[in-house]
Amino acid sequence: MSGFAGRAGARLTGRRLAVLVIASMIACALVAVLAPMIGVTPNRTGWHLDLIGPSALAPGSLDHAILMVRLPRVLASLVTGAALAGAGCALQALLRNPLAEPFTLGISSGASLGAVLAIRFGAERLLGEGGVGLGALAGAVATLVAIWRLAQVGRQLPAVTLILAGVAISMFCAAATVLVQYTSDFSDVEHMLGWMMGGLDAVRLGWVELATPPIVGGLAVLALYGKEMNALAAGTEAAASVGVAVGRTQLVLFGVSSLLVGSAIAVVGPIGFIGLVVPHALRSLVGADHRALVVTSAFGGAIVLAICDTLARTIIPSNHLPTGAVTAVLGVPFFFAILVANKRGVA
Repeated sequence: MSGFAGRAGARLTGRRLAVLVIASMIACALVAVLAPMIGVTPNRTGWHLDLIGPSALAPGSLDHAILMVRLPRVLASLVTGAALAGAGCALQALLRNPLAEPFTLGISSGASLGAVLAIRFGAERLLGEGGVGLGALAGAVATLVAIWRLAQVGRQLPAVTLILAGVAISMFCAAATVLVQYTSDFSDVEHMLGWMMGGLDAVRLGWVELATPPIVGGLAVLALYGKEMNALAAGTEAAASVGVAVGRTQLVLFGVSSLLVGSAIAVVGPIGFIGLVVPHALRSLVGADHRALVVTSAFGGAIVLAICDTLARTIIPSNHLPTGAVTAVLGVPFFFAILVANKRGVA
């Protein structure tokens, strides 16, 4: 990981930092406006791609009704995409590994287990439609605590023990999820599988409203720790030598990243590769100064997930694809490219 640490040494001037952040904000705003306008609707000859215009703003019109169906999906993809990419950026700095992402540490597996248990024991009947999301969030929090207790050495969270603890917890949660599915009836299993594919078909605007404040707050905390992440990316000893409270910083980054992932999964289910692809791609474009990288990763994640969700609901008009499947199809080739590049760097 010496190359990763070396790239982390690059710093941005205040002017370039502002330009990058503003550019990412403008791009995200454009996607937020355009994505709800794009979709497919049926007509007499089948399905056609439509672009609804200003008439969608007039209440009572057909375009307005269509907009109100698409808008929750777009808002959910923007918020959760930002959370996943921001968390991935922080975890890559924490572990000093460009291949790190929210799934690496088992948080997603824990959230999935929590959601599956919520479906199995009828949380939706007791708590309403948000019962599964609350189960996922509870699973993410429980996994966070378990990994933290297992990985902590003194006051620090060494990368090796953190990864080992995450892998162990992830395998346990995956096995437990299978056992829960095995003991469930067919309708519950179908619900579980649909949720675990990661999709935005059932997203409600109320869920987005509840998830937005903690996600925005968590991303703000990560942005404030940009300098500390720059130091950690060069190694814990180097970070301590410049006055970084390593143990506390590691705990904050891990805790906030995990809660961001849990909040996102509670809304849209497990969506893979956003936390891996976006920060890594932006690192090669904007540099490894985390003061800019965290913010641009958040906006980039929002943009990428919104585009992927738009593709998911337009590629096959009569049957929307799971958004998680689209991100995986697009993300796997990029993942292979990263592996090949790392092999060449080692060679």
